[in-house]
Amino acid sequence: MSPYPRRTVLTAGAAALLALAATACGGAATNDGEESGRTRVRIAYQAIPNADLVVKNQRLLEKALPDADVRWVKFDSGGDVNTAVIAGAVDLGLIGSSPVTKGLSAPLDIPYKVLWIHDLIGDNEALVAKKEIASVAALKGRKVAAPFGSTAHYSLLAALESAGLTASDVSLVDLQPQDALAAWQRGDIDAAYVWTPSLTELRETGKVLVTSRQIGAAGKPTADLGVVTDAFAAAHPEIVDAWLSAEDQAVKLAKSDPAKAAAAIGTELNLTPDQARAQLAELVLLTAAEQRAPAYLGTPGKPGALAGHLRDAAVFLHGQKAIDTVPERAVFEKALAVEELSRGTR
Repeated sequence: MSPYPRRTVLTAGAAALLALAATACGGAATNDGEESGRTRVRIAYQAIPNADLVVKNQRLLEKALPDADVRWVKFDSGGDVNTAVIAGAVDLGLIGSSPVTKGLSAPLDIPYKVLWIHDLIGDNEALVAKKEIASVAALKGRKVAAPFGSTAHYSLLAALESAGLTASDVSLVDLQPQDALAAWQRGDIDAAYVWTPSLTELRETGKVLVTSRQIGAAGKPTADLGVVTDAFAAAHPEIVDAWLSAEDQAVKLAKSDPAKAAAAIGTELNLTPDQARAQLAELVLLTAAEQRAPAYLGTPGKPGALAGHLRDAAVFLHGQKAIDTVPERAVFEKALAVEELSRGTR
């Protein structure tokens, strides 16, 4: 199984991972550690080579909050994190932009906020085709794989639209990255939109037609986002501030000393420093100051463009019958934790 299946909206293992999260978190839905008397902070993380793993590996939050009980719980998908949040098993977490959009839409309507952009998905997610296929437009009539309901699927449809094609112009196959790789090796598909590490193997024998970095630059960005439940943000603003400060510190380290950041990430992912650094470079990381720009989260009274991108994802998910209706942009603007970001990273 790919260690990076976090972007899928739902996975079959959600119930099992929720049970694991409940066990790891002591099975409690409250935040106050009854046994230790310390505030419990439960963080959902995923195996993604970004600065969140630096925070974890370097224990930046634990150092900032010596009186808190910080617990990191690993998940394999944003859909599973959504399930855990609904059950009260986590307080903060990393989720892909498509699952966040699903969480903020009916029928889930999860009471959480987006307070951080862990990364903008870049060259680590791409559309790879057989070498004789010269362009996205040349995929017409071909068989193309992608994990349905994921950011890769969203970016694939954006790529087709940009090339003057619709989903009906190609034969779409719903495959997780590892399954898409196997189908590619058998010769069953002509192209696939996936992420690393399966992408790395596809690139060895195929041709990259477009990356998520390019699609994002053209106006359809995808991202890995940090969320916090409304209840936890209201009850523990000082912890939210410390978490934001730690994430900002880790991003600044990744920019100023990528070798040191890569060493921490490599330890977490069982990669060599060189491998980790290469994967880190495929993502776009933003400091808190950069995230307060209009193009991203924005500032109090002026929510940023991320709200519009989440609504675009809602249109996509509604078309996939994954949500009941498309919320108004105001719903997503309200969900951007610009007050917290402004306060916690001054």
